[in-house]
Amino acid sequence: MEKILISACLLGEPVRYDGVSKPVAHPMIHEWQRQGRLVPFCPETAGGLPIPRPPAEICGGGGTDVLADAARVVTRGADVTAPFLMGARAALALAGEKGICFALLKERSPSCGSNRIYDGHFTGTLIPGMGVTTALLRRHGISVFSENEIDDLAKRIK
Repeated sequence: MEKILISACLLGEPVRYDGVSKPVAHPMIHEWQRQGRLVPFCPETAGGLPIPRPPAEICGGGGTDVLADAARVVTRGADVTAPFLMGARAALALAGEKGICFALLKERSPSCGSNRIYDGHFTGTLIPGMGVTTALLRRHGISVFSENEIDDLAKRIK
């Protein structure tokens, strides 16, 4: 049975920057939980960031650019690139240990976003792009889906 790495906040764990969760009520989530497929993980807390923490955005590009040292993850007052990279590496290591080929991660996050992220100016503007963890997982062949693509993920793992 294939395991799925999932953003812990999507399962109701209050690990987001603002100390809350973003649980997803989708029948497949409940089914995968019942089957023991889901492996919850928060790359930001794994990277050592506290809860709550200041909001962060990628400045100068997306997750792929952060991996290439061409963009930074910042708050309004600090560079938090190092913990974001540490969390992404921890996610990849966990996926390797568990033989995980699929991930279901929180859209718009500077770690977990898979299609859209904030533009790095803290104006609420979304741009096409992916977070640091998503970029690293995809680089290593792991298929990443957002909470808006659960049905697509379900089709892939059947």
